[in-house]
Amino acid sequence: MYNYKLIIQYDGTRYNGWQSQPHGNTVQDKITAAIKQITTEEVKVTGSGRTDAGVHALGQVANFRIPVELDLYKFQHSLNAVLPSDISILKAEKAHWNFHARYYAKRRTYFYLLTKFKSPFYLKYSWFNTTFQELDLNRLNNISQVLLGEHDFTSFTRKKIETPDRLCNVTKIRWSGNDKFVIFRIEANRFLRGMVRTVVGTILDLYGNESPVETIKEILEAKTRDAAGQTAPPQGLFLYKIEY
Repeated sequence: MYNYKLIIQYDGTRYNGWQSQPHGNTVQDKITAAIKQITTEEVKVTGSGRTDAGVHALGQVANFRIPVELDLYKFQHSLNAVLPSDISILKAEKAHWNFHARYYAKRRTYFYLLTKFKSPFYLKYSWFNTTFQELDLNRLNNISQVLLGEHDFTSFTRKKIETPDRLCNVTKIRWSGNDKFVIFRIEANRFLRGMVRTVVGTILDLYGNESPVETIKEILEAKTRDAAGQTAPPQGLFLYKIEY
């Protein structure tokens, strides 16, 4: 049995997320079907983590096992030819026999893009609001620092979530920007479903408060989704990279 690793980019606009589900039309389903079309083999494609409907990826990682050895150059070319234009395999390579894209991942990085000015070319990939022109990056960074380290992020995930383990260790968190965009970047060992979007929405909700840092601490301690703020829309979120 051979184990192969894929590095994948996709525009999540028209998909119901990465993970296979009863309603179909997911990125995982498309890649699984494309591999079967090329190799005639039934395979299980395992991603490093889920992305929700409408969320994009610049560096999703997946692996699959197959009983035949592949010519990787031909395989990658054929896979890209078969896949829809909004899914691309950046790299296909042999992996160690026990490599697992999800369980072996040590760090995951996401970024969220906010647009200061309305543009038809940015709307599919960012959250637009004219108020973003006035955001003070220093204030945003000061508010965000309290989330560094290991915390229970129950308040920042969906109310219904499968895993009882809600601890995530955030190692980097930063707001930056230029004259067109504000960019939020966060790195952690793992993320809960909807966590990044809820963190972004909550920080923006608290931006004008008198004591936002204390409020963030209270939200963490509450351990209920009702304590946090809005969930930012999906189109601004990108899975940036996975580190092993």
